Amino acid sequence: LFDNFFTGLPEQRKGLLEGEWTPSIDVAETEDKITVTAELPGIDQEEVDIPIADDVLTLKGEKKEEKEVKEKNYHRIERSYGSFQRSVRLPAGVKVDEAKAAYKDGILTITVPKTEEVKPKQIKIDVA
Repeated sequence: LFDNFFTGLPEQRKGLLEGEWTPSIDVAETEDKITVTAELPGIDQEEVDIPIADDVLTLKGEKKEEKEVKEKNYHRIERSYGSFQRSVRLPAGVKVDEAKAAYKDGILTITVPKTEEVKPKQIKIDVA
């Protein structure tokens, strides 16, 4: 039964079986800021690096496996572990030096404010 268990899986799942792990992210934009939200379950905030270079925000870290118990016989392993890296290109006109990050309950939220030059402006129409 288990000989053919992992055959026929989509390509994205095959990487997980080989020890690769990639966190899911959302990128949202408002008039004032760009917000990147990442799911990082089971990862300590000290294990995450967030460099920004050349308008590219990168999340780096490692999801470490729990202590291995030799007596266990696994029949199915779906959780994955290993190092990860995700990069997001930020639009021009953000204040990289004012970026902030918050981490709560396995959710990392990074906020990068926009510069005044790129914020939408309303043009008033004069009556002629």
